[in-house]
Amino acid sequence: MHPALSSLLDLLDLERIEEDIFRGRSRSAVVPRVFGGQVAAQALVAAGRTVPEGRDVHSLHAYFLRIGDPGVPIVYTVDRIRDGRSFTSRRVVAVQHGQPIFHLSASFQTYEDGLDHQAGMPDAPDPESLPTAQEMLPRYADRFIEPAVVQRMLEARAGVDLRYVDPPPYATAGRPREPRSQVWFRTDGKLADDPLLHVCLATYVSDMTLLDSVLLAHGRGGWTTGDVVGASLDHAMWFHRPFRADEWLLYDQQSPSAHGGRGLGQARIFTREGDLAISVIQEGVVRVPR
Repeated sequence: MHPALSSLLDLLDLERIEEDIFRGRSRSAVVPRVFGGQVAAQALVAAGRTVPEGRDVHSLHAYFLRIGDPGVPIVYTVDRIRDGRSFTSRRVVAVQHGQPIFHLSASFQTYEDGLDHQAGMPDAPDPESLPTAQEMLPRYADRFIEPAVVQRMLEARAGVDLRYVDPPPYATAGRPREPRSQVWFRTDGKLADDPLLHVCLATYVSDMTLLDSVLLAHGRGGWTTGDVVGASLDHAMWFHRPFRADEWLLYDQQSPSAHGGRGLGQARIFTREGDLAISVIQEGVVRVPR
């Protein structure tokens, strides 16, 4: 296994303090705050470890309440809301310095047969034909607010192979275009067959690029170029079909609206074979510095 992926898996392997209380640590990459995808993934790990065997997560809804401090542990407290015959509900609160910084509600279900249809997969180039982050990011170093940003972004993506179909916002700043963005992603190595692990890793990655499409519509480069200040506000995901996070997934993202200092991103995640695996919606703060 790639060392970076091993480190990422360690990050998601929470310490159990008591029956329904867990502790996690953080990566300090990107900015001096905890990456939102990390908190969401760790909270889902905590919830999943209290769920009866044979029930997989089918949805999560979360709010980011405060900026997380990467220098101290995060404590996750799980509330066992309901254990029904088919569905299980959990609520998780993440706490630092005595205050909640994040909360998540997740629902798990025993598999059952039912109606089946899905939206079609959009066109996208083969992921192997696209540059890796290690190849692409250094090309735009002169556009970032500081040289160290390149290394921070590479560290944030360590363990994940993420490839943009079209240039990212920081590459086309100043040139508005269609508010749509596509990336392919998978982990840098094979994973165990635990379905919760694959869902948690997809949750981790889902917060990396979802608001890109908001920036594209206005020709903004984002926090990396200093022309926008942003943060995730809330995040929702629905898991429709089985998938593996160690196999290529297409993250097709778009923005239907930005207003009032907030921007909305919505997306669908498809397997390489065309199965609609996940739907995602996120709203974030998107402010232009004065």
